[in-house]
Amino acid sequence: MTGKERAQLRAQANSLEPLFQIGKGGMSQALIDQTADALRKRELIKIKVLLESAPDSPRAFADALAEATGSEVIQVIGGSIVFYKENPDLGKEEKKKPAKKGKPLSKVKAKRAAAMKREALEKKQKRDFYAKKRNYSKTGSSNRNSK
Repeated sequence: MTGKERAQLRAQANSLEPLFQIGKGGMSQALIDQTADALRKRELIKIKVLLESAPDSPRAFADALAEATGSEVIQVIGGSIVFYKENPDLGKEEKKKPAKKGKPLSKVKAKRAAAMKREALEKKQKRDFYAKKRNYSKTGSSNRNSK
């Protein structure tokens, strides 16, 4: 994995919430299974190590868990560990889904949008009205002078 790819994944992981916590119990088979399952569904996950009660360092947990799940350690900062494992099937599922339309507006936003459309229409009508009036007055005054 290149440094740019790793940096991009770190940036994506910033907004993630930790899925699991490793505490005084340490690493168990259940944790490994759940982590592997989460990586199949999400590709990128964050795990929190409780520094006060964990029996080992976050780096040791990260290396052991990465080896057990076949994933890559993207980042270990303090008690947070970020893992990545590519899932080619996940990309195919996303392509099959139809494109989503934007989420529906709230009532307040919908009213604001309707009001803005009305204002724009009124401005256009007013502009057209005065443009016609100017054109009429120009043609009307030239007709009066010619008589």
